[in-house]
Amino acid sequence: MRIVFVRHGDPDYRNDCLTPLGRAQAKAAAERLKEEGISEIWSSTCGRALETADYAAKALGLPVKELDFMREITWGSRDGSEIFAWGHPWAIANELAKTGVSLTDPLWREHPFYRNNLVTDAVDKVEKGVDRWLASFGYLREGAYYRNTRENEEELTVALFSHGGSSAAAMGRILDLEFPYLCALMHIPFTGITVIRMDRRPGSLALPVLELSGDGKHILGVEAE
Repeated sequence: MRIVFVRHGDPDYRNDCLTPLGRAQAKAAAERLKEEGISEIWSSTCGRALETADYAAKALGLPVKELDFMREITWGSRDGSEIFAWGHPWAIANELAKTGVSLTDPLWREHPFYRNNLVTDAVDKVEKGVDRWLASFGYLREGAYYRNTRENEEELTVALFSHGGSSAAAMGRILDLEFPYLCALMHIPFTGITVIRMDRRPGSLALPVLELSGDGKHILGVEAE
């Protein structure tokens, strides 16, 4: 199984939709995705992700299936007390790196910047959701990896349209990498494409493979229509 993660196009966050530039980017991404052999399209339920996915759906002749757990993550103080950078996960990751704190610490949720931060709840929701979603395709989480319980080696490629934060949480879970590390590692452009490949051998227990990360070549030179 291959999972083609696609970030939404340039957004109008206030109205949760795409800007004219975002629509041009989504159209270019849809053309690029014709190369991937996609058989299913999934999307966050946020408008900007659904609108981006719709371009691919029309180009590929496929319906869009919705995943509510892939909505963009939230952050901020749980009780209104002050926390670093208002809890912004990318600012926190940069600050931790600047001060020499490991971004791969599995106990990152206990750090003062995260302990009272709503982002930990949001990441937990994505991680649980992505495990359930992968289980529906026959990939069951065992420890740090996934057991392939499928009956054959038939390749399946699905596209998942989402956001910078929720995709970082999902990809971190799949690849067994901590969320703060993904925030610092992967700065994906709008409609950037990342591909993760699950092991196709029935019965295998393996770490998924990162085939492609943050590819945005399709939007080079793209302008608002």
